[in-house]
Amino acid sequence: MSDAVVIGSGPNGLVAANMLADAGWAVDVLEAQPEPGGGVRSDRGVHPDFVSDVCSAFYPLGVGSPVMRALDLERHGLRWRHAPAVMAHPFPDGRCAVLERDVERTAEGLERLGPGDGEAWTRLYRRWEDLGDDLAGVLFGPFPPVRAGASLAAKVRAAGGLRLLRMLLLPVRRLGEEEFTGPGGPLLLGGSALHADLFPESTGSAMFGWLLTMVGQQYGWPVPEGGAGELTGALVRRLEARGGRVHCGTPVTSVIVHGGRALGVRTASGESIRAAKAVLADVSAPALYGGLVGWEHLPSALRADMRRFTWDLATFKVDWALSGPIPWSSPDAARAGTVHLASGMNALTDYSAQIATGKVPADPFLLLGQMTTADPARSPSGTESVWAYTHVPQKITGDAGPDGITGSWDARDQNAMADRLETVIERYAPGFRERVIDRRILAPPMFQRHNANLVNGALNGGTSGPHQQLIFRPVPGAGRPETPVPGLYLASASAHPGGGVHGACGANAARAALRGDGPLGRHVVRPAMSALQRLLAGE
Repeated sequence: MSDAVVIGSGPNGLVAANMLADAGWAVDVLEAQPEPGGGVRSDRGVHPDFVSDVCSAFYPLGVGSPVMRALDLERHGLRWRHAPAVMAHPFPDGRCAVLERDVERTAEGLERLGPGDGEAWTRLYRRWEDLGDDLAGVLFGPFPPVRAGASLAAKVRAAGGLRLLRMLLLPVRRLGEEEFTGPGGPLLLGGSALHADLFPESTGSAMFGWLLTMVGQQYGWPVPEGGAGELTGALVRRLEARGGRVHCGTPVTSVIVHGGRALGVRTASGESIRAAKAVLADVSAPALYGGLVGWEHLPSALRADMRRFTWDLATFKVDWALSGPIPWSSPDAARAGTVHLASGMNALTDYSAQIATGKVPADPFLLLGQMTTADPARSPSGTESVWAYTHVPQKITGDAGPDGITGSWDARDQNAMADRLETVIERYAPGFRERVIDRRILAPPMFQRHNANLVNGALNGGTSGPHQQLIFRPVPGAGRPETPVPGLYLASASAHPGGGVHGACGANAARAALRGDGPLGRHVVRPAMSALQRLLAGE
């Protein structure tokens, strides 16, 4: 009998398992897929000479998260590689905003795009230097953040108090308008905010954009040498060195609940696996509540709340094997690992509005990765392994473009959308298509075949909108990994703090299991609200 069973071997599940093993627990991780990693995997499925990351690829939070740093995965074979520049946003006229590894170089480039913008960027980064460690402690630690929150509150007061909180609550469009005169700074922030399912006008999108760009400014947006799977490999090796075990090809069909407590799991083969102390579920909230755990074991209010659970946006992705580097019109774009493609802030708003009304965007905003630029081991010398993705609605009502994409995602839909992505790239890199050796399309339904948590390519375990964060994640009154079933903990991105490869959701679940915390609701809502009120009041 194990002390703990972890359902799912995504990064959160593996982080949780490692922390439990560190405490001396016997841990078994059960994974439905034939290999571990969830969305952190790589393969040679596009071309045998090219390594492609199936889902996630760049890991700013992998190096910026205190949870991941504490695991010291470099001792278990992980090597981080960096592109010459972190991120670029080229413009149609050939100019380019670049997030450099050095803040002074970033500021110099932005100053050329708008007078005073270098100073504005430096000012934003200095705020990050003052607050970043404490903010990371609040965001990636257990909720409510009592200790980390107290330290952050003191620094927030010193840094401007309510004015700083106002900045974090701003829409990212407004932050760009207030701080910058040119287009570069706003688009570095705006494109980064749209990594989440937020729009330029969304409340709080400024915080997401600021967080991601400032982490990139401090740590970069690195990649694991050899592919995303090497990050998973390091987590597995670390776990196995401590006696933990990962069982692939072992889907779990239910959590065994008896006497009101989680006692283990049942697998698709009919095997019952007991857990002496805890079951941790690195699965989406909708898959756990009413799925692995029947409604007869759960409060009726939770069932009503789960009907209102909001997924984040669906994803459409293409991987390419290229015979040479992308022929960018802007040379600076060639130096960046990640490239954002949109003609301006208004284009980001148009794209977002079309998604909000159920339409496939006519001119999609692309997030593009130049993997060989970041890690030469990804493809033969002189070639490039590339991917790009965009978001589409979870429920498609029509196509804002000319191709009549229906959302059935048959071969016609897939090829039409892939061609649309290539048309966007060609606008900034004429001749791109001539360098394509092969491509692989991942339409929304294909993501969940690789990882059941990624419903239609929803990458963040549920929306990043403020109505489903903190004490509202995944439902009102939550915010912590405890569930209504004692001994069962939610360890996926559906729990606080949400999506991103930072390991915090798994770490929080492991901490709660080690404490033996009781069911959700016993000590969560009132303390959480009290701590939040004190933080906002600056007490």
